[in-house]
Amino acid sequence: MKEDIILQIEDLSKTYQEKTMPVQALQKINLTVYQGEFTALVGPSGGGKTTLFNLIAGLDLPTSGKILINNTEITALSDAQRILFRRNHLGFIFQSNNLVPVLTVYENIALIMQLQKQAKKTIRERVLLLVEKLFLENQLNKLPRELSGGQQQRVAVARALATRPPLVLADEPTANLDLKNAENLLELMKKLNEEEGTTFIFSTHDARVMHHAQRIVKIEDGILTMI
Repeated sequence: MKEDIILQIEDLSKTYQEKTMPVQALQKINLTVYQGEFTALVGPSGGGKTTLFNLIAGLDLPTSGKILINNTEITALSDAQRILFRRNHLGFIFQSNNLVPVLTVYENIALIMQLQKQAKKTIRERVLLLVEKLFLENQLNKLPRELSGGQQQRVAVARALATRPPLVLADEPTANLDLKNAENLLELMKKLNEEEGTTFIFSTHDARVMHHAQRIVKIEDGILTMI
């Protein structure tokens, strides 16, 4: 598993409001994540988790340092290039699932593949495989509002994995779920992690996520430490 580096973060720092009252959100972060890892990023609110996630996702740029994903230095890309890179190389799972309310389950899962202009047959095969693995076969034609919270998050997981991204960023994915649904979702994600070799990084306060994680990384006051 530890032969292929998916994510390499080198001396990453982020300072906000540099010219007025500087706030150092991240201080010289270094982190290596390998293919197939199931890693939890933990720490108090305001400690730097969201800033780090936004930088990995290419939604923001660091003050100094660099981030490489699959050997591509995303911190050196233009805005347009980062948008394309996100679409083609990253998957996202959010606390609120962010499903498109007017699209069916099938359409939500297929959306990114359609944007990538994949063949209809390829899209259909991938969607049907994922809904089978996530026990959503009978929900394909339903809209998000017709699903339970647990089902909606499973659709969000399927959408994140649809394009087989090497890295999935999951931001508090269990926060709005009850105990049973959270545990079921984590077990399914862990199974997909093992079967497909997808690398997951969770930003979380949830002890259940930490229990499933292979590695826990703590960030507090912008400083990263291993647990």
